[in-house]
Amino acid sequence: MQLLYQGKAKQILATQDPHTIIVRFTDTVTAGNGKKRATIPGKGALAAHISMRLFELLSTQNIPTHYIRQLDQQSFLAHKVQIIPLEVVVRHYATGSITKRLGIPKGRAFQPPLVEFFYKSDELGDPPLCEAHIYALGLATPHELAQIVSLAQRAAALLSDYVAQRDLKLVDMKFEFGRTAAGALLLADEISPDTMRLWDARTDESLDKDVFREDKGDLLRAYQEVARRLNLTLPLSYLTRSLSASGEGQGEVEGTGEVGTGEVGL
Repeated sequence: MQLLYQGKAKQILATQDPHTIIVRFTDTVTAGNGKKRATIPGKGALAAHISMRLFELLSTQNIPTHYIRQLDQQSFLAHKVQIIPLEVVVRHYATGSITKRLGIPKGRAFQPPLVEFFYKSDELGDPPLCEAHIYALGLATPHELAQIVSLAQRAAALLSDYVAQRDLKLVDMKFEFGRTAAGALLLADEISPDTMRLWDARTDESLDKDVFREDKGDLLRAYQEVARRLNLTLPLSYLTRSLSASGEGQGEVEGTGEVGTGEVGL
């Protein structure tokens, strides 16, 4: 299969159908726009299964997504879209970059949830955008942006309610959208702890990529706990493997740059 795109933690592969692609999750985890990187065996399958479950949830609620069906433990078939270089972050609670940019105390609830836009550009550090910037850059029309915001708000509300029933708090979430060849807008990319912040509802313990960003412990255990609460069915090895228990720590970590300040707006 032809590799169409190599991302930080995913590969996009061609299929025989020009209208579909394969999204394959790798065991790579990065932070700080790739400045910090590690390989954690099993992480890709966990992120893939979590993402597939949540895409399936949204599809049942009439949220149009690129997800079609599972292919294997780390891959799913998806509609081919042209990704819009716009990251849409929906925040239910303050943490991460917004606390640094605006001095808002960590943990403050946003009612209604706050929607922010960021330009998807590693070279520029994913800078924040306003609506006027989006139109000036030609990223989306006013009609498309209204659709994007509505879909992001609906999806975030559905995901928040779903995980709350499993003693998880959806703190914030990064969405990406794409256009099909026919011009339809679809929610794309992934929906996993790589692109959202999930806290334990009782303790506020991080169960997402912040565990890696901030060196809080064993990332694999955090993703395993999310998978357990979502009642996902995976091979036992993915649900019991522990890097710390085997003496591997967080995998082979490269880079020591500051993290969490410019990464996908979170």
